[in-house]
Amino acid sequence: MPETNAPVLTPPAPAAVPSEFARDHAEVSEIRARHPERIGELARARRRRHSLLPPDGRLMVVAADHPARGANGVGGRPMAMASRTELLERLRVALADPGVDGLLGSADIIEDLTLMGALEDKVVFGSMNRGGLQGACFELDDRFTGYDAQAIADMNLDGGKFLTRIALDDPGTLPTLTASADAISELAARRLVAMIEPFWSRREGGRVVHDLTADGVVKSVNVAQALGRTTAWTWLKLPVVDDMERVMEATTLPTLLLGGDPATAPEETFATWQKALALPSVRGLTVGRTLLYPPDDDVAGAVRTAASLVH
Repeated sequence: MPETNAPVLTPPAPAAVPSEFARDHAEVSEIRARHPERIGELARARRRRHSLLPPDGRLMVVAADHPARGANGVGGRPMAMASRTELLERLRVALADPGVDGLLGSADIIEDLTLMGALEDKVVFGSMNRGGLQGACFELDDRFTGYDAQAIADMNLDGGKFLTRIALDDPGTLPTLTASADAISELAARRLVAMIEPFWSRREGGRVVHDLTADGVVKSVNVAQALGRTTAWTWLKLPVVDDMERVMEATTLPTLLLGGDPATAPEETFATWQKALALPSVRGLTVGRTLLYPPDDDVAGAVRTAASLVH
C-alpha cells in the first residue's frame, strides 16, 4: 500500500477516576460531573448494620432535610443552613461521633455524604415529601417530591421519613394523608421503616402553626398511626412537649423524639430530652439544627452530649 503522511490519531486518555470516596467538596462535584453512576454504585455497596437498632435498642439520628423545604433558618440566623459545603462539614463532624447511629436527609445530601464515605455502618432514612415549601400557599398540600419507596430500596437505605401536617381548615391535608398512607404501605411491602412526623396544624395569620399541647400531639398521633395497610413497619417522630407522659400513652409504635429549632438554652433543651427519653416506646432522638448549629458552634460537643443522653 502507498505510504501516507497522515498523522496517527491517539484517542484521548480517559478522565481519571477519583478514589473510592471523595476527599473534599471539589471531588464530590467532579464525580457528579464525570462519574454520576458512582453515586448508585457506592450506595449499593454501602456497609449497612445487621440490625436497625444497636444492642441498647436506641437510636441517635441527625436530621438534615430542612433546606429542601426552603427552611434554612436556625434560631435568629435566617440563612444559617444556606451553605452546602458548611452543612456537609458539620454533618461529617456529627456522623464521626460513634454515638451517632445515622442520618435523616434529602436525596442530595444523602448522595453527597455517600460519595464522601460518611454513611458507612450508619442507619439512613430518606426524606420523601418536600413539596410543602415553608410559607407557600400550598404548604399543607405536601407533595412527595423526594424519595419514593422503590428509590429508598434501590439506594440501600433503611427507611423513609415524611411530614404529615393535619389541618382541618386546609383541603391540602387530604392529599397529604392519602400520600402518607400509600408511602407507609409501599415501604412496609419492602420491609422498610416508615417514619411519620405528624402535627395537628392550622393556619394563623397566613402561617402554618402546630398545636404543641399534649392534646394536639395526641390527636396527630391517633390519626397518623392508623394510616396504611399495615403499621408493622411504622415509627413515629414526635416533638417534645409538656405532659409528654400522656402523649406517649397514646401509642405503642417505636418513637424518636424531634429536636426542632432550638428555642431554649442548650442545657434546658438537653434536660427536657433526658426526661422524655425515659418514657416507654421512646427509642431515641432525631435532631438536626440544635446539634449542627449550636450557639457556640461546637458541633462535636453538642453531638457528644446528645448521644450520651440516648446511649
